[in-house]
Amino acid sequence: MHDCPPPKAALASWLKAYGTVESGNYGHLLLEQQAESDDALLSALRPYFESAHLDAREHFHRKIGISLHPDSATTTTVNYPSCLPTKALRGFFGEAMAGLVTEAYQDEFVGGHVWQVPIFLFREHDDVEKYLWALRYDPERVREIYGRHGTDFVAISLNDDREVVRVIAGEAKWRKSLTESTVAALLLGPKVRNEETGVLAHTGKGIWYELNRDTAIPHGLRQLQFVLEQRDREGHADIILSIDRAVLNLGPPPERTDLVIICGNGAAKRERADPLIAWEQPPSEYRAGRDLQIVEVILERGDVLIDALYASLWSTP
Repeated sequence: MHDCPPPKAALASWLKAYGTVESGNYGHLLLEQQAESDDALLSALRPYFESAHLDAREHFHRKIGISLHPDSATTTTVNYPSCLPTKALRGFFGEAMAGLVTEAYQDEFVGGHVWQVPIFLFREHDDVEKYLWALRYDPERVREIYGRHGTDFVAISLNDDREVVRVIAGEAKWRKSLTESTVAALLLGPKVRNEETGVLAHTGKGIWYELNRDTAIPHGLRQLQFVLEQRDREGHADIILSIDRAVLNLGPPPERTDLVIICGNGAAKRERADPLIAWEQPPSEYRAGRDLQIVEVILERGDVLIDALYASLWSTP
């Protein structure tokens, strides 16, 4: 289970927050690096990221038959998640940051809801299991990993009876350089050339497309329910039952907030406090009609931070 609180003091020193909520249903939060990503920051972030990946780490190691016990005689190059390709780790960083930001900055989020992340869904990634299985028997067999389909991130808000009354879910992305064109491609889909006119135009199949067509109850909520049933059925019985009732139309469905979090290094020509997505009103391409929360995390040499952070997980006593 995920039980590590976010390191709020370290985050406050590391990131400067610019938060707004407009029209009651649109929130925009810009988090901009203002201090070095030093060893102290790594030490502060490490417990949260280990907690975020612990369920998947135990799940995958059990599936491929590699013990995590320190006295195990098994020697292997497989050590989830640090043994995965760097591209996969950057994606994981974005998804873990979605949880970290949601828990740490929920007072800045649209709606003012209290969000909980009982567990992360990193185990719901079939290609990671296939990769680790092959790596166990052939350490030289390195390749890229296919992205995980479905909800990148999900958190829940509970009532006094510990029933799920609202869910926040959506897309979490990392890009090395957050230029305007890069962000536009994420939101609107890549550009392709029209065969008749020769004009380049976005496909329209980006983040807004995925959110607009997603179901009111995200698939990630059902995945969360099943993982909770396996990990701690008694401790989360009310949550599990309320999700089951909603899915089976035996009770009211939870309200939904959509989350878009984009992490990456700031572009060379970017000005301080300059957002990449307009904060005054919801983007016109977003038509789902739900509460929408945008988070931009602008870093400096963030790829170096990611490499150091993931290399440090479970590597120190």
